[in-house]
Amino acid sequence: MWLAPIVWEDTFDLTVIDAIYKQQNITVATIVFALGKYVRFLKDLLESAEQHFMVGYRVHYYIITDLPDEVPAVTLGEGRQLTVIKTATLNRWQEILLRRMERIENLIQYELLNKADYIFSLDVDSKFYAHWGAESLGDLVGVLHAWFFGSSRGQFTYERRPESQAYIPLDEGDYYYGAAVIGGRPEKVLKLVKTCRMQLDVDRANKIEAVWQEESHLNKYFLYNKPTKLLSPEYLWDDRKQKPSFIKVVRFSQVVKNYAEIRPNP
Repeated sequence: MWLAPIVWEDTFDLTVIDAIYKQQNITVATIVFALGKYVRFLKDLLESAEQHFMVGYRVHYYIITDLPDEVPAVTLGEGRQLTVIKTATLNRWQEILLRRMERIENLIQYELLNKADYIFSLDVDSKFYAHWGAESLGDLVGVLHAWFFGSSRGQFTYERRPESQAYIPLDEGDYYYGAAVIGGRPEKVLKLVKTCRMQLDVDRANKIEAVWQEESHLNKYFLYNKPTKLLSPEYLWDDRKQKPSFIKVVRFSQVVKNYAEIRPNP
């Protein structure tokens, strides 16, 4: 039976958790894609991360961008560092999403396996508003999508076409997970992104694109490879969404933006 904990405010004792993890002297690699006009979100993301994200731990940001000269200079705390990785420009926002798993796979495989204890991939068009610490760490970490939390399985926007490798039948599925946050130990995240990348490649060869690109494939992966820790919607809110009473704190949220203006294609 699957009994992964869901992390909410008041479900963890930070003193106990920090006592465990701080003595391990861990490093958390944090991967952020900032392509095209999305680079404008980096400053807020990084500055808010320095206030709230894994404070007191070693964090190494890896910024993957086609505009390295536009990466802002942000003052980093002790034990924090930032590496900029240049990548090619892509002309479709869907293609950016479809290629993200492949780039994370390469970065972990060739750079991070022996350099990081944990990894988080975070969407750049987001901002931290409150504490996000070691309570979020686990072997394989998924986040519950704010817009689908509390919805029935039939309302989840899984990929429903059997022709796609991301296909999930109507009578299957646990939660709907957001792809804006993926986390875990490097070897576990590597297996996830490699599997999704391979399934994306099969879909591409068959000339089909899953309804929500890499998020659809992530949900398929989590259906058969259960996360060991689930983060509540506190860890992936949306600034457009009104906060209900059961959400006591918004820790990380996707910011309001004009997609038509920032995406390279409709």
